[in-house]
Amino acid sequence: MLELKDITKSFGDTHVLNGISLTLDNGRIMSILGPSGGGKTTLLNIILGITDATSGQIIYDGEDLTDVPMEKRGFNIVFQDYALFPNLTAYENITYGLRNNPGISSEAEIKELISLLGLEEHLNKRIDELSGGQKQRVALARTLVMKPRLLLLDEPLSALDGVIKESIKAKIKQIVEQYHLTTIMVTHDPEEACTMSDRVLIINQGRIAQYDTPENIIEHPANDFVRTFILHQLEVKRNNIYTLFNEGEHAAAGANGADAAVAPKRAEA
Repeated sequence: MLELKDITKSFGDTHVLNGISLTLDNGRIMSILGPSGGGKTTLLNIILGITDATSGQIIYDGEDLTDVPMEKRGFNIVFQDYALFPNLTAYENITYGLRNNPGISSEAEIKELISLLGLEEHLNKRIDELSGGQKQRVALARTLVMKPRLLLLDEPLSALDGVIKESIKAKIKQIVEQYHLTTIMVTHDPEEACTMSDRVLIINQGRIAQYDTPENIIEHPANDFVRTFILHQLEVKRNNIYTLFNEGEHAAAGANGADAAVAPKRAEA
């Protein structure tokens, strides 16, 4: 279990995080959601160990990690820009971290991950030969071969579109379930947060606006900010989809009507 106890962070006189406290059970996905500049990425970096909290505690499975260096926490991150090595092949990127830690994953385990992520035919390609979705899967594989205790994802879907995004969402959920991997994801998109996560942390101005299941947040928003930020965006998406489908139906009906109007009449017997 991950426990955050009264995490605060200030940069000079600017208070970025104020009293963030929560628990997350092992094997669960939590999304951190909120407006730009609200402290989402700062909190992710504090959990990872890149940034020190001004005060508070980070506890994982009963171990206080607050002052433990990043490289000893056993947490790994997939960055928004993937941070892949352009001079290496996909396979060399995937196995790069194992050069200094060869015993972490066996060849069979590496092969299993590659198969799970559907990367078999791309292993010898250079990074500039890969699509955005393929790069994302390579970045995921590179992180997962290190067997992290906790997986951190910084805007993992922001550069992906349509079917590719849905495919990566499904892969992430499959990996979390198969490996019972505790996962924390930063996103700007309420739909991503609510469809992928067991828990959603909504941060506004450095404070917790609500921390709950997606269902409870949608059905019982804690305040006006949550109601506006989450529900309004979801309603806009829903209405846009309805509009597209209605326009498509009208266009199809119009085309069918036009076809009927110009169709030749059959001669009566």
